[in-house]
Amino acid sequence: MKKSVKSMVDDAMSVITTYSVEDAMELHGRDDVQFVDLRDVRELEREGVIPGAFHAPRGMLEFWVDPESPYHKPVFGQDKRFVLFCAAGWRSALATKTLQDMGLPKVAHIDGGFSAWKEKGAPTADKPKKG
Repeated sequence: MKKSVKSMVDDAMSVITTYSVEDAMELHGRDDVQFVDLRDVRELEREGVIPGAFHAPRGMLEFWVDPESPYHKPVFGQDKRFVLFCAAGWRSALATKTLQDMGLPKVAHIDGGFSAWKEKGAPTADKPKKG
């Protein structure tokens, strides 16, 4: 193997913005900030969500961000700071680097992800039911 996941995450972390949970908590709920949850829907159902976060499954993120994509989601066209998170911070580090490479100007992620957020007692909720 030429490059391990750990080395890819380390490389990403060296060039992206990483917020501590405390810093992210200060941004949570602001009109100019959009939290983005990259976790799988089963993780949301099992662990809960951060209120107000937009769910963008990791496998669709690039397609939803790119305005030229037929799958583009308008939320990513807004002039906001995007704060990405996953369960532990690895997927979100890679995703933050990818979105930075795609030209999204204000993108960062949460160190330790949703697990660290929950451990610090930051706001969480059950995943809303559809219907």
